[in-house]
Amino acid sequence: MTALPNLQINPQRLWDALMETAKFGGTAKGGIRRLTLSDEDKQVRDWFKAQCEALGCTVTVDEVGNMFARRPGKDNARDPICMGSHLDTQPTGGKFDGVLGVLGGLEVLRTLHETGYETTAPIELVNWTNEEGSRFAPAMLASGVFAGAFDTAFAYSRADRDGKLFESELERIGYRGQEKAGGHRLGAMFELHIEQGPILEAESLTIGIVTGVQGMRWYEVTVTGQDAHTGATPMHLRKNALLGAARMIEAVHRIAMDHAPLAVGTVGLIENKPNSRNVVPGEVFFTVDFRHPDEGVLDEMEAAFRAALPGVMDELSLSFEEKRIWVSPAVKFHPDLIDCVREGARKAGFAAREMVSGAGHDAAYIARVAPTTMIFVPCLGGISHNEAESTTFDECAAGAQVLLEAVVAYDARSA
Repeated sequence: MTALPNLQINPQRLWDALMETAKFGGTAKGGIRRLTLSDEDKQVRDWFKAQCEALGCTVTVDEVGNMFARRPGKDNARDPICMGSHLDTQPTGGKFDGVLGVLGGLEVLRTLHETGYETTAPIELVNWTNEEGSRFAPAMLASGVFAGAFDTAFAYSRADRDGKLFESELERIGYRGQEKAGGHRLGAMFELHIEQGPILEAESLTIGIVTGVQGMRWYEVTVTGQDAHTGATPMHLRKNALLGAARMIEAVHRIAMDHAPLAVGTVGLIENKPNSRNVVPGEVFFTVDFRHPDEGVLDEMEAAFRAALPGVMDELSLSFEEKRIWVSPAVKFHPDLIDCVREGARKAGFAAREMVSGAGHDAAYIARVAPTTMIFVPCLGGISHNEAESTTFDECAAGAQVLLEAVVAYDARSA
């Protein structure tokens, strides 16, 4: 590999940016509640746009709200080399999930700007809309539209639990752009992210060289029974929808355990109606999340889940509706980009290992349309999607430095 210039990110500037943006939707417990297309999302988007424009970047927005900040290169006819992640969070999210990938990329742009280093290809920083899927399901919605997994009409029709549409909320905060989603060319994309798992920390490693993402499937189930008085309805005559849901939660756990150690299964959202202490629940809505690196195993898990449902519900005189709402197949990342991350970690002097991502990321969809890979840094205890999520000053700096090294290396290779 050609020797690269000795470019160094500014760790304090990166950390300050992380702490500053954490105020947009900051919670009392030190986390962030910044749901997609909320007022807080608008605030951080406005901040991001201003910071990029201050570096001389041109910021464009596509029709599903994806934001692209471009720094020109020597040859602007080339497709841009991109860095990106997301600025939206879970309802009780942390300061680093997604945000580190965007602000780490911003620090790369700031370093290139202050040193006057000129890449051959343009460099872009992307903020992908609705990665989390916590307000508008499914996850990675706008990167999915960009990659052709969903169409724009599907994205616009997504509603939150209050019935507000993605399209109307995008309009409300002023981030429905003119550019056609997917019409923006990408030469490659690197996504920096916290691991969201315990492996790097357990092995005392600083950098994860991500080779791919495991497959994921989401389901929604509505169980219907009958509202009834808790005092006047005998146990054997009840149609308790919550009891049926509880048994299915146990079934989901068992199915994942049957395909251990790589499989995971989760019921993470449940709504009980009428949710009154003296009414037997008549309707329950819940979600199911299955993940595994092998699509064949996911087929087995899905079959077991669908076989369990009628047995549980029939025994309790309940009815149900079930649908699979999202499939994200297992992804393998591009070997050239993986090699650039590997060499970047070596050049920066950080201990690293190759690994597969257990969580879904925008990179999984972008890999369909451009060479893509990811860089992981540790998070304390592997905890994420939690206000207690924590990554150190040095780990954030390490990730941004490897991102810089990898982007510059890939630019040199492709030139």
